[in-house]
Amino acid sequence: MNTNEQRTHNLTNRAVQCMEKGRYFLALSLLKDVLTFEPKYMPARKYLRATQIALFKSQKFGKFAVWVREMKVFLQKLHAAKFLRKPGKGMEALNLVEELLEANPFNPVYIDMAVTAANQANMPELAAFTVEVVSENSPASDVKLLEKAATYYKLAKQWTKARDVYKKILEYSPSDQRIAQLLKNAEAQCTIADGWEQNAGREGATRDLLKDKTQAEQLDMQNAANIADGDVDTVAKLYLSRIAQNSKDVNSYRALARTYMKAKRFGEAIDALTSALTVTGADPELDRMLSTAKLSKYEADIKAARDAGDDEKANNLLGEQYKFMFEDLKKRVEKYPNDLHLRYELGSLYCKYDQYDEAIEHLQLAQKSPKDRLDALYLLALCFINKGQTDLGVMQLETALSQLPTMNELKKKVMYQLGLCAEDAGDDEKAYEYYRDIYAADIGFADLNGRMMVLSKAIKYKKEHENK
Repeated sequence: MNTNEQRTHNLTNRAVQCMEKGRYFLALSLLKDVLTFEPKYMPARKYLRATQIALFKSQKFGKFAVWVREMKVFLQKLHAAKFLRKPGKGMEALNLVEELLEANPFNPVYIDMAVTAANQANMPELAAFTVEVVSENSPASDVKLLEKAATYYKLAKQWTKARDVYKKILEYSPSDQRIAQLLKNAEAQCTIADGWEQNAGREGATRDLLKDKTQAEQLDMQNAANIADGDVDTVAKLYLSRIAQNSKDVNSYRALARTYMKAKRFGEAIDALTSALTVTGADPELDRMLSTAKLSKYEADIKAARDAGDDEKANNLLGEQYKFMFEDLKKRVEKYPNDLHLRYELGSLYCKYDQYDEAIEHLQLAQKSPKDRLDALYLLALCFINKGQTDLGVMQLETALSQLPTMNELKKKVMYQLGLCAEDAGDDEKAYEYYRDIYAADIGFADLNGRMMVLSKAIKYKKEHENK
């Protein structure tokens, strides 16, 4: 690492430390220093965007105060718009737009300008990140912004991220067939991209990757998820040869691991992912894949022990798996404290095993994520109810219910819990109303039939005696 790279790295790390301690102005200053001599350094650009949002949210401006801040950068807005109309001026425009976003990172006009500037500066990854980070912090406009994020990830050929964003959108619009089709397209590209990125888009590229044409035709006929055992070794050799030529080829490590996972060769997948992480250092996606591989290996080993009649070994492995799940998630949360989905996963696990205080800590953070917000609210409610704080639990449930327009499984669970709370409070009529609405959509849900019969009789008995 040369002197300039070391300086960039050190200043960025100092900025991150300041951001984590809430010293946002100093973090912004340090990151701007980095970008003066390394304007395309993506980590600094990303941290700058995150710091702008964190600072803005911490100050809790009213509408008038926001308007005043934006008026102060009006000239920068005009200059940025001027640069955006000129080819080759994307970086100049981007630097001006950063000042606009510092004034109000949620202004949709500024966001569009930032995205346009990033694309003109040949930084599509920054364009996507700008849209997605804002969408995660602005639930009211997340669907529109998330679709933009997916578009820019596709431009950057980051198919896995594009796929994940489309999945988020479907959480909000499950009946949107257009998004469903875009998701399928992205998933297909993920299959191609897992190890085939170097040849993506070239006709006949898959065949060219293998010298044996017969073998290539066989692979062409197979779905990527159903690779035959013999083909696994052939494809694995291909990726291993690439790795031998370039030990830092992370895409080949990742594709090799996926190949082994599909063949249920979990030990080899774990080895491939461990090697990949020695190359990349911190990588959330690789860490998640490694965790999945280890859990899958535990499950396979437990099943093998059960099938062999060795229940003692199976139970010991089950205990190890339980311990691993907690330790692994806690380590990853410590490693990626701003990953809200990890917070949700850890909070869910704590909730599942009745560790409610620990669960609440993480679920309260997880509800800031558009993807996990409603599920996090539901689990938060369960935690509060089980702690005897029913009023807080009902508050979370009512908030979740107000944001669930269709009667999906989560809405049924939310309404069922509200019904139980109403029953406990002695409000039989309110409980019956909740149960009745669920019953109209799903007569087999939980124990609704029996509960409704009991409540119906209780309500009838109460009315008869009130009329006497």
